Amino acid sequence: MNELQNEALEEMRTAIHKWFDEQENRTNLEEVVLRTTLQVGIFDFVMLDYRPGRTSVDSSKSMGSTSGKKSMKVSPFTREQILHEVQPLLVEIVRERLDKVETTPLINYRFTFQGSLATTDGLVELTVLDTVYEEKRRQLLERIESYIEKKLEKGTYPTKPLETFFLARHLLDPYLFPEPEAAKTIALFDRIQELNKERVEALAEHRRDIIRALTGWAEVVFLPRYFDVTRSEYQTNEYVLKPDAVLENKDEPNQPIDLLLYGAVMIIRYEPNYSKSRGQTFLALAEQLGSGKAARMLKEGSDSFSTDEVHMRNELVECKANDVFSLFTIVIRKEEAGAYEGAISFILSLLRKGFPKSYKIKLKSKVREYLPIKGLAKSDTHRLFANALAYSELHPLLEEYAREAMVEFEWYEDTEDEKSVMPGSYAVFGLGLSSERYFPLVEAYMDLVDDEHQLMHDKFTAVFAETYGITERSTPTLIACLLRSHDSLKLKIQPELESGDKLSIFVQQIETLSDDEAERVLYPIWGKLEKLAALARKAQESRKELLLRLLKAAGIG
Repeated sequence: MNELQNEALEEMRTAIHKWFDEQENRTNLEEVVLRTTLQVGIFDFVMLDYRPGRTSVDSSKSMGSTSGKKSMKVSPFTREQILHEVQPLLVEIVRERLDKVETTPLINYRFTFQGSLATTDGLVELTVLDTVYEEKRRQLLERIESYIEKKLEKGTYPTKPLETFFLARHLLDPYLFPEPEAAKTIALFDRIQELNKERVEALAEHRRDIIRALTGWAEVVFLPRYFDVTRSEYQTNEYVLKPDAVLENKDEPNQPIDLLLYGAVMIIRYEPNYSKSRGQTFLALAEQLGSGKAARMLKEGSDSFSTDEVHMRNELVECKANDVFSLFTIVIRKEEAGAYEGAISFILSLLRKGFPKSYKIKLKSKVREYLPIKGLAKSDTHRLFANALAYSELHPLLEEYAREAMVEFEWYEDTEDEKSVMPGSYAVFGLGLSSERYFPLVEAYMDLVDDEHQLMHDKFTAVFAETYGITERSTPTLIACLLRSHDSLKLKIQPELESGDKLSIFVQQIETLSDDEAERVLYPIWGKLEKLAALARKAQESRKELLLRLLKAAGIG
């Protein structure tokens, strides 16, 4: 090697030694692996990112993740020199450091050292070294078997999310279990959920870890066997079926493809709305592989619900549900209260049993009612609830539905962009305008609504103010709405607040808020506070006092 190349190699050696030195000097190595028996080491992956003058080693980077990082210097190596001269030297450097720490908690049972190295021909990405420590592997397999027997098969108590984090990944790790037993793995994942079903937040965390493990296995291990994959950090991966792809025994029980289908259903049922497309993609890819079960699920829904739960038909209404596409199909056969009661009850029952929280409704009905709120999407979902709201005897059921349906960061799927609304919105808006009885429901809705991604509640707020005005009962609810409003909302209630009594009611409610909250509530009515201050200066004494109290509540004066 010439002088420049020796300097470059020294730069890489220094970065490698620096990383190992820093890790070996940690004082919490034992503490980390003692959290659970399912962890035998901390690091299983490290990447060397060589850019002349800017070389680093990091355990958190994936292959090629730093490709946008530029260097002012030119690499002294060609691609061939990296592969045939530099890589063997890097192996020696890394192996020497690993030999000193392989039995410590620093290194996992398997360790991969990868490289993303600049050359005169562009980046070269390669696996420098990939090694398995058989004694640690054997120890880990024994611990996994013991954990499954004691904590899951014979256990009766909730388990720890950290244990599920590791177990789920281990069960799907091809270096531990070359061909996973699908039926047993699925049964274990179901058992984890069963043991933790009483602890809602913890259960959600367990499910997230199971889904991440299944997703990783599907995208890195299973699908690349049959598909050419174009990966994207920000968009959906692209899959093209390989010409010679053959999936043996695809519809026999206990096959790896069952894990792909199980993961797809878990994603669709429990992940946020923006992640559901991945689950649907998994099912579509399984169908491409010839899975009859996947084809049936895409047509009829997953096996998560019984036939009676997803199909109901009588002389008044017919209802079908497909959880794969988050779709309710409702056919109103007779336009009467009983038909809509059946439809709403059908939807409510499935939501309580785990149907995806974001969904759309396809409605066949002769009636075309809509809420008296301009700007709402005239969708089938909107029309179903507007039609049902015409029957006052259904209002308690609609409230029951709304309280179950409302979930932050979930959406009705038949609207987009500025017309998007949280599930339950149409029922809440209609009930809120029908009676003061439903003011608490409106306030509960406003506590949940994602005002960063939804605008339609502003349209409701304007109609609510027109409908009820300023009263002792309506004002707290109106303020709850205004606390989630946007700057674009302009509320035309200044004339009503010319009344001293009504202004007094309004002021008393504003004084219970923080400065920022008060300013947010006042803006849709008066605009900037300077305008309100000008009005206060010109007002007569009794009114001036009330306006000054508003300004003080907003942090002025």
